[in-house]
Amino acid sequence: MKIAVLYGGRSGEHEVSRNSAASIIANLGPAYDVTEVLIGRDGQWHVDQTPVDLAGALNELTHQDVVFPALHGPYGEDGTVQAVLEWIGVPYVGNGVLASAAGMDKAVTKTLLAAEGLRVAGGVTLRAGQHPTDTDQRLPVFVKPARAGSSLGVSRVTDWWQLPEALATARMFDDKVLIEPAIRGREVDVGVLEHPDGRVEAGPPLEINVTGEGFFDYDAKYRAGGAHFQIPAHLDPAMTETLKDRAIRAFQALGCRGLIRVDFFLPDDEDEPVVNEVNTFPGFTSQSQYPQIWQRAGIAYPELLDILIAGALRNRQGRSAVPGAARR
Repeated sequence: MKIAVLYGGRSGEHEVSRNSAASIIANLGPAYDVTEVLIGRDGQWHVDQTPVDLAGALNELTHQDVVFPALHGPYGEDGTVQAVLEWIGVPYVGNGVLASAAGMDKAVTKTLLAAEGLRVAGGVTLRAGQHPTDTDQRLPVFVKPARAGSSLGVSRVTDWWQLPEALATARMFDDKVLIEPAIRGREVDVGVLEHPDGRVEAGPPLEINVTGEGFFDYDAKYRAGGAHFQIPAHLDPAMTETLKDRAIRAFQALGCRGLIRVDFFLPDDEDEPVVNEVNTFPGFTSQSQYPQIWQRAGIAYPELLDILIAGALRNRQGRSAVPGAARR
């Protein structure tokens, strides 16, 4: 099977994408003929390390049996590349255009999940040029860009004099910014996987324990020893089932396919988890949360890739009746 692994991109998560792609390529078995397609930080495309123009890159992608977009953040995880792959008619792993775009925007995600009846974090959304009209929220708060991942641009504000700097930091990544109250409690992630037969399964909850001070920011995520994962999280059976149910409902509410990771807060002394955010293509190194969740569930990394690729081919067959969806 000819498969292109598409990675890199112009977002601040370029290096994270490279690391995810390296793990994917290393774990694809001999049944796959792999082509590497890199988008440089400058937007330059490369096929197997050879620079090509956009037309050449699209031609290469068109001749693949499936594309694995290992892209994180804007210009990749936000539906941009997915739209291109839909246009050229090639099957691809993971979420489609709408789910990718909605999942990338934390404010839109909240709106859709709240409409589904899921509990989401409160707070306010500031668009370009807007500033807080009051500071009635209880401190501390988190200030974050609406459309960025890996905790890039996220600040914890413990005093209101810190807010202008936090807003400026967030707006380095996006002009749409969220201010959310900090939630005291445990941080737990749940991975959702769609099998090729259409069955949707939630994996064992993973609890994040940050090493030292601070929160689960970019440094804690990618620095060795920055955080410890407990899989499965030490939860009572009822809460485990609640988290799995809420994760699958989030998957369905956003119209996802293939995979998603849903990040929750478990507030102290409360029974209903709060959805913090979702990741429509979570980190995919062998040490990332999502692959570790499924390894703990008994699905090894290479098998996980096989499931996602088989699902991509099934999804393409399911859409083959749509005009213009046939392979060129």
